[in-house]
Amino acid sequence: MSTTSQASQRIVALLDENSFVEIGALVTARSTDFNLKQTETPSDGVITGYGVIGGNLVYVYSQDASVLNGSVGEMHAKKIANLYDLALKMGAPVIGLIESAGLRLQEAADALNGFGEIYKKQVLSSGVIPQITAVFGNCGGGLALIPTLTDFTFMEEKKAKLYVNAPNTLDGNVVSKCDTASAAFQSEEVGIVDVVGEEAELLAQIRELICMLPANCDDEMLFEECTDDLNRACADISGCVGDTSIALSQLADDGAVFEVKAGYAKEMVTALIRLNGVTVGAVANRSEVYGEDGNVTDKFDAVLTPSGCDKAADFINFCDAFNIPVLSLTNVKGFKADKCSEKKIAKAAARLTYAFANATVPKVNVIIGQAFGSAYVTMNSKAIGADITMAWPDAQIGTMDAKLAAKIICDGQGADAIDACAKEYAALQTSAAGAAKRGYVDQIIEPADTRKYVIGAFEMLLSKREDRPAKKHGTV
Repeated sequence: MSTTSQASQRIVALLDENSFVEIGALVTARSTDFNLKQTETPSDGVITGYGVIGGNLVYVYSQDASVLNGSVGEMHAKKIANLYDLALKMGAPVIGLIESAGLRLQEAADALNGFGEIYKKQVLSSGVIPQITAVFGNCGGGLALIPTLTDFTFMEEKKAKLYVNAPNTLDGNVVSKCDTASAAFQSEEVGIVDVVGEEAELLAQIRELICMLPANCDDEMLFEECTDDLNRACADISGCVGDTSIALSQLADDGAVFEVKAGYAKEMVTALIRLNGVTVGAVANRSEVYGEDGNVTDKFDAVLTPSGCDKAADFINFCDAFNIPVLSLTNVKGFKADKCSEKKIAKAAARLTYAFANATVPKVNVIIGQAFGSAYVTMNSKAIGADITMAWPDAQIGTMDAKLAAKIICDGQGADAIDACAKEYAALQTSAAGAAKRGYVDQIIEPADTRKYVIGAFEMLLSKREDRPAKKHGTV
């Protein structure tokens, strides 16, 4: 492998030192149309091979923009497809480093067939081995399906472009008005991209992610020696009901949280954390975001939104496919209510309900604030399959806020009657203790003790086995 091209430099930076072994270095284009025979096509524009990250076997392909702009032709695609075949045999992740002009026009139908071969390998690999792509340059047209068929997408913040139709080709749009191909748009507006950053930062984060993921769907639960105190008190976690990203950092071993799609649907946090050395997927409602300066930068209602539901559902499906336990932190009082949301919320909430109910991995729910109405049921409630449900003492669980319920129950009565009714309703129908008496909550725990109780629950659930009715697959 030539170490001069940017494609090869990315591989060297990504993998453990001196671990890369190239496959198919001598492959070149077969087509001779349009003078391709006279054009040098070393490795046919893509470097493929294997190596290790933190001692974990991975397969990598890196598109070389210095060879025909990294365009995908017949042999280019075959190299990637062959890499997938090896990865499936060995049960190891595939990492794609993308920078390409897209379809190689000189090879036309051969190149199109090559796209299809890559798509098929990705589909067959989905849920079997982790797939990660990082976009460093151009990724347009049919090439844009490659990162969206994978589990995680990383994108360079300035130079990378991800699109099906270029910004200037969209009706009523020009790139200066809205750069729909930018990392900011794809991560914050669309939600395709999980992590945005500079090139070196992205490669480091891919290494971090690989070390948190199992090698394949049959890999036993991933353990890493835990140096953090299992019984460590989370003294300040009760103040993190609003920003649950901070709450997760307090719960996690050594405070390490790998948040995915952080810029999209910020009212829902999805992240990988470690608890007692075990990788756990965390899903949490969020009503406020704190910046690095300690000030609130965003505020949201404690409601489920269509984009938040879709974000969480996709993440839960990934965790379930790879046997990663799921932890949820619930603080939700309903569904977002506006015309735009109403078009999508029923389907999106159904997808989230389905994802939680369908997942057979260990599932623990901690109710840290409000848990009202159908939105509470959707958020990993015991009714749809949570194995263990905990609640903080001040949590509220029921159909609606006690004051609002009292106004309905005592309609036409005075303020004193409404206040008395609200107090009684809160004690009987919306308190954590009331829910625990009916078996909807298994344990009422002090916020500071959350870490040790959650770790204990997942340890108890370690050997969980749960069958589902025999079927080909669900349809939600």
